Amino acid sequence: MSLVNRIALVRDEALALSRRPLFREGVRDTLPMAIGIAAWGLVAGVAMAKSDMGMGLAIFMSVIVYAGSAQIAALPLIAAGAPVWVIWATTLCVSLRFMAFSFHYRPYFAHLSRPRRLALSFLMGDTNFALFVRRFAQPQPGQKHEDYFMGSALITFGIWQIAITAGIVAGHGIPASWGLGFAGTMALLALTCTQLRNASTWAAASVAACAAVAAFALPLKLNIVVAICAAVAVGIVADHAKAARKGVAP
Repeated sequence: MSLVNRIALVRDEALALSRRPLFREGVRDTLPMAIGIAAWGLVAGVAMAKSDMGMGLAIFMSVIVYAGSAQIAALPLIAAGAPVWVIWATTLCVSLRFMAFSFHYRPYFAHLSRPRRLALSFLMGDTNFALFVRRFAQPQPGQKHEDYFMGSALITFGIWQIAITAGIVAGHGIPASWGLGFAGTMALLALTCTQLRNASTWAAASVAACAAVAAFALPLKLNIVVAICAAVAVGIVADHAKAARKGVAP
């Protein structure tokens, strides 16, 4: 197949995807989060610009890494000339939450080919995960869950790349007094609160918050991993307790 035919095929597939109802629903649900996503992107872009990494390398990193928290955690270490294994360990710890995301997505996407699942995994993010969980509490037979995921994920990716590139280019021209980091945090917090629908989710969120604060002094951002483990443990206990009340095996 020639390059022209491949481009035409990709174009036709993109147009077909954009017309699907679930794709459009994912786009609509994500647009209200644009301000928070853009704020975080600007924060990450400014941090990259101030690390003296160089504009070209910073933009390249933002495209291939696509993980704001990991980028922000790694930048001070890169600037300080830390050993590579320390940088890798830090970013690994910060990004371990994506393993939990993957476990949740598996029932929805297990029928897809491995290359397709790998492509979708690159677009995983905190915002579109929270929106996906809110939209699909359980797999729904006959629904193309990946259409909703793509609508949400592509909008998130586009907004993030525009914002982080703007932050890299603007660099030192954006003052800290703008409070962009706080704006992004509040947007994510508001989205998180929409997922707290019962006693189990409230308990998991409360325990995770307390664990993150209690373990804040740990190196390599390990308090995030501790918080995730605590939340998962509470969820497992809650599931077992619910199953026990119903008299069935969990």
